Amino acid sequence: MDALDRASRTGPADLHANALVWDNHGCLPMEAPDRWLDDLDRYRRAGVDVAGVNIGDSHVPLEELIHNVARLRAHVKQHPDRYVLVGTAAAILEAKAAGKLAIFFDVEGAFSIGDNLSLIELYYELGVRWMAMVYNIANNVGSGCHDAVDGGLTPFGRRVVEEMDRVGMLKCCTHTGYRTAMDVMNNTDKPVVFSHSNPRALRDHPRNIPDELVDACARIGGVVCINGIGIFLGANDASVKTFVDHIDHVVQRVGAAHVGVGLDYVFDQEGLGGIIAQSAALWPPEGGYQQDIAFMAPERLPEVTEELLRRGYAEDDVRGVLGGNLWRVARQVWV
Repeated sequence: MDALDRASRTGPADLHANALVWDNHGCLPMEAPDRWLDDLDRYRRAGVDVAGVNIGDSHVPLEELIHNVARLRAHVKQHPDRYVLVGTAAAILEAKAAGKLAIFFDVEGAFSIGDNLSLIELYYELGVRWMAMVYNIANNVGSGCHDAVDGGLTPFGRRVVEEMDRVGMLKCCTHTGYRTAMDVMNNTDKPVVFSHSNPRALRDHPRNIPDELVDACARIGGVVCINGIGIFLGANDASVKTFVDHIDHVVQRVGAAHVGVGLDYVFDQEGLGGIIAQSAALWPPEGGYQQDIAFMAPERLPEVTEELLRRGYAEDDVRGVLGGNLWRVARQVWV
């Protein structure tokens, strides 16, 4: 029986409902906690079982990051009928069985740790399960994708990699420069993720990653998570077809076991332009950041399932892309 025959028996809706659906990265409006209940419920209505919620990026200082995570933890605990703050791979399956949204936190870039390695373990205890090494421009760890020169992983960066491996935090190389990302993957024996990155072979943008980084990630058992941002998918094209084209490129390159979803959906898109305008170094004009950026919303994920099946993907591969691959990596790395 081929994949399309199985799809016709199971149906895309049933497969999506039964699969573990994991969106590895989303951005809630930190300044508007009164919106969080409705925003997070959008994940639930879209059939998402696991959501990675960002608590800080770029140059968000430590005090603000701690403030954000404290409010988010309180919000999750105030709604135990809807959400579970998860710290283990097993807890994710328990949350799905209970019909609750599993939530963990992420940090984009190691800026906020400064030179204090002990903060990595603190972040982990607070619920952070992946941290990006760099956010667009250099920090104490290494260089970013928008730096003119990539100096690679610094000596301190190597210590950060070691500490993240020790505490069980996933290392993310999204937003990170090519050489620095390669150095990260060459200095660990654990899987690495690109939490929300697209192949540069399909869209030539500095934020996207070349096939050599895709290959290196797969070699150590990692996962490349495709984002739904129009300027990284195409000419501001956030369609399901183009999104699946990017999934398919990575699958054809390294196999379906190394692809996931990290939409990088911004729930407050009206305020995004003002944030981007504050720093041309982080978001250079030539990157197309100043336009009205298109996003693929979480509600489109059932259509992604349908499109993958329409293209002939086996059900097991679809389940892996939707979340099974990230769950495998979490089981290997989280402690």
